[in-house]
Amino acid sequence: MLTADDTLIAARRLMSNRITGPAILITIPLSHYCEKVRWALDRVALPYREEPHAPLLHRLATQRNDGGTVPVLVHGGARFLDSTDILVHADEIGGGDELYPRDAALRRDVVALEERFDTELGPHTRRWAYGQLLPHTRLLTSLWLRGVPRFEALSLRMIAPVVRRLVRAAYRITPESAQRSLDRVRGVFRHVEEQLSDGRPFLTGEHFTAADLTFAALAAPVLLPDECRAVQPALDDLPPAMREEVLRLRNTVGGRFALRLYSQERERRPGHFSD
Repeated sequence: MLTADDTLIAARRLMSNRITGPAILITIPLSHYCEKVRWALDRVALPYREEPHAPLLHRLATQRNDGGTVPVLVHGGARFLDSTDILVHADEIGGGDELYPRDAALRRDVVALEERFDTELGPHTRRWAYGQLLPHTRLLTSLWLRGVPRFEALSLRMIAPVVRRLVRAAYRITPESAQRSLDRVRGVFRHVEEQLSDGRPFLTGEHFTAADLTFAALAAPVLLPDECRAVQPALDDLPPAMREEVLRLRNTVGGRFALRLYSQERERRPGHFSD
């Protein structure tokens, strides 16, 4: 028997397909910003086809769609080149209240937190994680190869040393910068702990929003949640120092919160805010 949620999902898929057709999501499977968008599209049950690409080689796809980096969403003749723009679009397609509250004050709080996590968390979890993985060539290359087209995987094997140098330069990764980024990550986790200190279940109150989704997705590289759909290493495959830090961060209030969100919310489908 179909539930109310099943009926809602089917209706949204039908409406999306009739109006715009299925979306195309261009990704790098390892990217946590792509995981942010993937989670949002899944959350509102917006049909999409993922087009995964290897680092550097992804630009052949993004430049065809007026973008530079990932994620890129192509939907109904429109191109969305920023993760937040994609979430807003997905929320509008999904009815306008799944990720962003209708209440203006609450929505401002959600948008402010999302922006903070986009700028103060995501770049630093990425830099720290790459700082740990770059010296481990075989492990990192295996992550880059996972899920990409065969010809890209073959090409990447040949150019992997170049890609590693470009990643190190683009993200300005040194042992010192990686440590500074880890300090920034810890600072954001402390802020989340303060936000939750009054016992609220989610960052802005009683309902899951884009703020919670963004925090959990962009924290994923330092927590490695089992439910994460981005490509990530297994905990047992990590370099020892990285594994120890991941376990420490998992045991913080912010870490436990992000893991709970993945466990309880990653598979959840449309459900509306109360009036």
